[in-house]
Amino acid sequence: MPKDYSRTSRLSEQIQRELAQMIQFDMKDPRLGMVTLNHVKVAKDLGYADIYFTVMGARGETDADIRRQTETILNDAAGYLRTELAHILTTRITPHLRFHYDETLDRGMHLTSLIRQATDEDKSRHEDDTDADHAE
Repeated sequence: MPKDYSRTSRLSEQIQRELAQMIQFDMKDPRLGMVTLNHVKVAKDLGYADIYFTVMGARGETDADIRRQTETILNDAAGYLRTELAHILTTRITPHLRFHYDETLDRGMHLTSLIRQATDEDKSRHEDDTDADHAE
């Protein structure tokens, strides 16, 4: 039976806190925008940590370009970040870091727009039906 607050959960939270500070204060890459770490998922054997992030972009670039560029920058810096993390963590194994853009916000906004569109269409159909009933 799993514990309510497992070791990997505690480690995920610590990695998220430490990496957020490292990315904000230690990384000097000017191409790096405002990165927010949303979730860290550590494998049970502590071999890998998947880090999900979002980013506020720069002007003049498309969102997709900013996401790809940020993901590349973070994955290129994963070795450095892992080394720095190893100095902080008290675990024998420091997980390999893999950065992924978190698409849940984009999916949520897309679903919200679809729901809004469907309700607007439903309202317009309902108004058309009541207008037709009053015309009779």
